[in-house]
Amino acid sequence: MDKFDRIFQLHQLLRNHRYPLSLNTLQQKMECSESTVRRALKALGNSLHAPIEYNRERNGYYYCQTQGQTYELPGLWFNPQELHALLVSYNLLDQLQPDVLGEHIQPLKQRIESILQQKHAGSPEISKRVRIFQQGARPTNLDHFRQITSATVQRQQIRLLYHGRERDKTTERTVSPQRLIYYRSNWYLDAWCHLRNELRTFSLDRIRPIARLKISALEVNNETLDEHFTNAYGIFAGQPTHNAHLRFTPEVARWVADEHWHPQQQGEVLTDGGYEMTIPYSDPRELVMDIMKYGADVEVLNPPKLRELVIEKLRASLDNYKK
Repeated sequence: MDKFDRIFQLHQLLRNHRYPLSLNTLQQKMECSESTVRRALKALGNSLHAPIEYNRERNGYYYCQTQGQTYELPGLWFNPQELHALLVSYNLLDQLQPDVLGEHIQPLKQRIESILQQKHAGSPEISKRVRIFQQGARPTNLDHFRQITSATVQRQQIRLLYHGRERDKTTERTVSPQRLIYYRSNWYLDAWCHLRNELRTFSLDRIRPIARLKISALEVNNETLDEHFTNAYGIFAGQPTHNAHLRFTPEVARWVADEHWHPQQQGEVLTDGGYEMTIPYSDPRELVMDIMKYGADVEVLNPPKLRELVIEKLRASLDNYKK
């Protein structure tokens, strides 16, 4: 362990303990000699101006800080585990949306990899060890993604063209972006649509920005956004109007019981090993698709309309094989 690691380790100990730590305790926790601890104390206090004090009565060192203030090391200080986590996070982001931040983060990535090599802290080739497999991902124009992201963060309205799949029609709209959502391998924009005068969700792969306007975006508070976009099932917004009651066979119950379908879902393991789940929803389209992927291992118990809708879909699927 090098000098900087020792300083970082000492800083973590002093910051995380509310009572003074003796020299002997610091030696044990840092697993080093008394002289090494003293050198780290001197470097941390003299060179990095840490508020280290010595309590004679309790024979220990501590950080002397006023209430509400916390001393942090200047610059970028991470231990090897934190550096690994940073690189993993970078690679996850790069695989979710390639090249979005590459040119900006690449110098930092190279610096982190260099530090890891100096510390002999494992191979820096994390990109070979972390993989994301996306299914059904639709390509998003990188320039459009950057424009929309920038307008969302800087709270600016956007004028755009949007091609809706359901009606197969393109409309020009002005929107106040609220949130970017990454859902099931695709990006969406939750925004206030000034054309419809209500909250809407737009698929980023169907958006073509025309201009970022020099007009502040209309602000919608987080509580309203959560109530509108996250209470219903899946990507479809709105207040839940129904509760789906599903029963799964024992063969798939072990998997379904651990799955997160909805924040307000309720589940119960049955005596025969099966599993029942209740899920709130408003628009049934996405829910029906998720139900059908379990085939014969799931049954819709209620409501009757959802049950009939699934039956119709199953009959239509069977008809495809009768031709």
